[in-house]
Amino acid sequence: MDKAWFNKNINEIVQELGTNIEKGLTNEQVQIATEKFGENELQGKKKKTLLQKFLQQFKDFMIIILIIAAVVSGIIGITQGEGITDTIVILIVIIINAIIGVVQENKAEKSLEALKKLSGYTAKVMRNGQLVIIPARELVPGDVVILDTGDFVPADLRVIEAINLKSQESALTGESVPVEKQSNVIDDEAGIGDRNNMLFSSSLITYGRGKAIVVETGMKTEVGKIANILNETETSNTPLQKRLNGLGKTLGIVVLVLCAIIFIVGFLYNKEVVNMFMTAVSLAVAAIPEGLPAVATIVLAIGVQKMAKRHAIIKTLPSVETLGCATVICSDKTGTLTQNKMTVTELEVGSWKLEVGSWRPDDGVNDNAHTDLIQLIHCAMLCNDSKISNDNTIMGDPTETALIDLGFKLGYSNEVLKNTSRVGEIPFDSDRKLMTVVVKSEPLSNPKTNVGVGVLDDPEPTKYLVYTKGGLEELLNKCSSYVINGEIKKNLDEYMPKIRVENENMAKNALRVLAFAYKELDHMPSKEEIQNIEKDLIFIGMTGMIDPAREEAKEAVNKCKTAGIKVVMITGDHAITASTIARDLGILENENEVITGAHLEKMSDEELIKNVKKYSVYARVSPEHKVRIVKAWQANGEVVAMTGDRSK
Repeated sequence: MDKAWFNKNINEIVQELGTNIEKGLTNEQVQIATEKFGENELQGKKKKTLLQKFLQQFKDFMIIILIIAAVVSGIIGITQGEGITDTIVILIVIIINAIIGVVQENKAEKSLEALKKLSGYTAKVMRNGQLVIIPARELVPGDVVILDTGDFVPADLRVIEAINLKSQESALTGESVPVEKQSNVIDDEAGIGDRNNMLFSSSLITYGRGKAIVVETGMKTEVGKIANILNETETSNTPLQKRLNGLGKTLGIVVLVLCAIIFIVGFLYNKEVVNMFMTAVSLAVAAIPEGLPAVATIVLAIGVQKMAKRHAIIKTLPSVETLGCATVICSDKTGTLTQNKMTVTELEVGSWKLEVGSWRPDDGVNDNAHTDLIQLIHCAMLCNDSKISNDNTIMGDPTETALIDLGFKLGYSNEVLKNTSRVGEIPFDSDRKLMTVVVKSEPLSNPKTNVGVGVLDDPEPTKYLVYTKGGLEELLNKCSSYVINGEIKKNLDEYMPKIRVENENMAKNALRVLAFAYKELDHMPSKEEIQNIEKDLIFIGMTGMIDPAREEAKEAVNKCKTAGIKVVMITGDHAITASTIARDLGILENENEVITGAHLEKMSDEELIKNVKKYSVYARVSPEHKVRIVKAWQANGEVVAMTGDRSK
């Protein structure tokens, strides 16, 4: 079997796809590839015609019985000279029932089509040695794509060149934080979330830039595989349909048996055969509740309208009833149970540990510790590439926007940013795992107007500050001292164990840790000085951030528990992060209820069906695993609902 694309080096891929890294494909190559692979679009199931949808409404056993009853009733009416009024009424009920079902299905399909149209986007590619912008559907394997911050990834790509490149893949993997990308070969087997030399269709470039080769398009992409699974999934009857079918069969059998008994009894008492047959048939028609399907349809239609008011699209009428019968809810984590927004929840600065959510600006803190916090917040907000609009909307990398948001929460305003100017920088680099800026700081005209933790009170009119943020170990290697209670200490080696313990504590709580440092300069550094400025820094402290659980999700989980509904988390995120959120929401009670995709892969379908009730959290799973989990619950007789953001 051929190696996966993430296992192959660039030269192998270029040779296999017949492309050129610098010039891309020629028009002739594109035409041949289009004929071979088709357009870069997802294919759905073949749409039913209006007639097929209409006829589909008559497949229920109860409806079939009603049709038979209508025919027989008509024959009896004509035979006995009573007319066919009953037949007409029954048929009208059946037809109205079918029309309502077709109308609802068409409305849902139009809504879904409108949503699909929103996903069309373009791609920047090299064609014939020229950079051109084309519709994403025209991409073919071998195309060389140029990517920048804000671009949607138009197909599955193998990274050729990555300059601080990050991709948001939460829609596919469930991982909250954008994934750093690189171009090196991955030799081992790796799940989707660990293939960091690949970019996947429908993800978003949140940082940096890069170049990549299209390796899969359309239904061959990872998103396409999900679509294919959905296309191949057989439609099963809803609980209501099963019960109505069961009722129809039971009622039909009972009625036929009773009619047969009446006919036989009449025959034994020497009654006229024709009269007894007509009597038996009349009883059968009378026993069939022809109003039941109509009542069920009307009730379901009302339910669909109520769901529509809550912005939920229900494709078929019986589907709305299934939601009310769910005994297990399988939920994605990112954006569904969590806010899909990185948030700083904890600070470790000097002698002070701060729980951000519970702290208020007027909390009692000594002035020296306050100074340390101010320095950290300045570093977090100024060593930052986020953009802030006039209405304080923060745009940028989720990690950096979380730091700006932290400043706002602690009482800072845009004054901090407006009164500083960046005079030099060393951009973030995935190898160094650090970012450094040099800023010229002007004092605020009225520091008291900046509520909360305030601003640095510096008697000098102007000064230059170096701010650095990044990974803890990488930053500590650049530090020679630390600040605590406003005093700079030189014995950093003695202080490091405490720093590392706090870092481990944050990591155990699934927090993403960023460390901060600074130093002051007495002059504006030259360009040559800036390139070597990351040394002899003063360590300030750390922040811990996470994509926190939604408050309304906690309430929803509690309501489900009260109603006897099992809530299961299925996510592509790491097990530690998933477990932390699940415990916070009340989904997870002990660590034995967590299983990863790697362990799931080793289990047969039979083993999964047998053990599926043991687990409440499935972490680092692929979309294919989600289908297996749902089917395993269904095999245990459960009615399963699957929910997630972006229609996952």
